[in-house]
Amino acid sequence: MDKQRILVVDDDPVVGLSCKRILGGEGFTVFTVENGESAIEKVSKEEFDLVITDVRLPDVYGLTVVQETKTIQPKTDVVVITGYPSLEDAKESIRLGAFEYLEKPFTPDFMLNVANRVFDKRGWILKKAYIDQFKDYIVPASEMDNLTIYYKDGTWARPTKDGAWELGVDVRHFFVSGQLLYVDIMSGLKALATGEPFAKLLAGDGNIFEIKSPMTGVVKEVNNHANDAICSLLKDHMSEGWFIWLTRINPIKV
Repeated sequence: MDKQRILVVDDDPVVGLSCKRILGGEGFTVFTVENGESAIEKVSKEEFDLVITDVRLPDVYGLTVVQETKTIQPKTDVVVITGYPSLEDAKESIRLGAFEYLEKPFTPDFMLNVANRVFDKRGWILKKAYIDQFKDYIVPASEMDNLTIYYKDGTWARPTKDGAWELGVDVRHFFVSGQLLYVDIMSGLKALATGEPFAKLLAGDGNIFEIKSPMTGVVKEVNNHANDAICSLLKDHMSEGWFIWLTRINPIKV
């Protein structure tokens, strides 16, 4: 099987070299360019499985790279990275078809997790009966395509059809630190603030992970069955490809 081809677009050569070292070391074939025009030209001439692009490039806006890539190669996944995250950019990234919208800086393990998620999503096979059983409490990977806008330390957010936002975690992100036991969502949760914790995940090795909100908003609903879903998923070894939503909010611009 051919190696997955990844194009990294970032004017910081350190980022490009880091991605080459991290992803290349795992068997991916990594190419780097330092501006948007070079990226668009390369995408127009060569096929890539994944394009990772910064938002702030020296010549064109990074989201232009997203748009052009999805136009030229619709099946290519695109991940947007930025040191200056904004809700407006996140929404536009999703509209243009980006798979992820990520905040810098990120660790090597985090970058590998993202790359593997992009490629593994195509191979996840989920049983319909199992999906139906937990459909109100968890989100299958097939529904996350082109929707997730933030993904940091296992936390994600996505818009819902009624104009609200759903916030949750990718449970697999925490398996490397010990088997997950349960999630503790703050009691009486009424509102969330960007960067502030609203839940904790407790792992079997004693580690406690704070789940911080990627946005500010008023809480509409809390998933009181999150632990039931997590326990069942672990028991039946079906956690691959599943995402647990924790709360739904009405966002507030600040």
